[in-house]
Amino acid sequence: MSCLALGLAGVFSLFRAEAGESAPCRLIQTIALPNVKGRIDHLAADVEGRRLFVCALGNNSVEVVDLKLAKQVQSIQGLGAPQGVAYIPQLGRLVAANDEGGRVNFYEGRDLRPAGVVDLKDDADNVRYDAQSKRVYVGYGSGAVAILDPSSAQLVGSIGLTAHPESFQLERGGSRIFANVPEAGEVVVLDRRQRKTLARWSTGGAAANFPMALDEKNARLFIGCRRPARLIVLDTAAGKVVASLGISGDVDDIFYDAERKRIYAICGAGMIDVIKQRDADHYQIDGAIRTAAG
Repeated sequence: MSCLALGLAGVFSLFRAEAGESAPCRLIQTIALPNVKGRIDHLAADVEGRRLFVCALGNNSVEVVDLKLAKQVQSIQGLGAPQGVAYIPQLGRLVAANDEGGRVNFYEGRDLRPAGVVDLKDDADNVRYDAQSKRVYVGYGSGAVAILDPSSAQLVGSIGLTAHPESFQLERGGSRIFANVPEAGEVVVLDRRQRKTLARWSTGGAAANFPMALDEKNARLFIGCRRPARLIVLDTAAGKVVASLGISGDVDDIFYDAERKRIYAICGAGMIDVIKQRDADHYQIDGAIRTAAG
């Protein structure tokens, strides 16, 4: 498994996870994105096709990187500050969600030709795909998760929230959605079949909870908070905080490596923090890799 760290605009770096405790990751490659300006946001991968999709939010584009050739091969232009992106291998479709205007754009085929647009009006953000129901979920607006049919590029429903959702995760063994709602300072649990709220969980006093990752096997939810800078671990059975530890500032994405029992926290302070999961309730910082501020 590789973890990704975004550096200055127009550049990103690839890191490979190592087995040894002394060096949890090492830099293996840096790939430039020519003519890309401004902030970069979230990523998605076409694993079989060896492509990486990069939301170049400040450039109003999604950049396509060929990981085998280690270079940018396509740029999808004319978007409105794209924030979230997902690739659906079963359909060969790419989904990109835009902050400005709230459009969700669909693309298909190797050439990524346009395949439809859903207008959510405002602030379309994180994107997730549920392979069982064959539905795309997008957080958007002042508080909702949209349900989209990726085959027809149509809106088929939504689930309301009290404020804008940031990162959210779909439970594979059940029907729950865990959503960070930083304005409310809580994690909201939704049922995507019944389309209703099931619970609201506290983050234990930590605020600005933006990124999230899920360890479904151990029923643990990892929440990245910015005020203060902490990783909060929630028990998804009880909805209670079981662990909390300090991390680097301005955390914006989190990935869980189930094979190595590690959490990678991508932080805008210019670090990737590597956290070791000793067991379901105990965690420790296992190292940090310097990248670039922002």
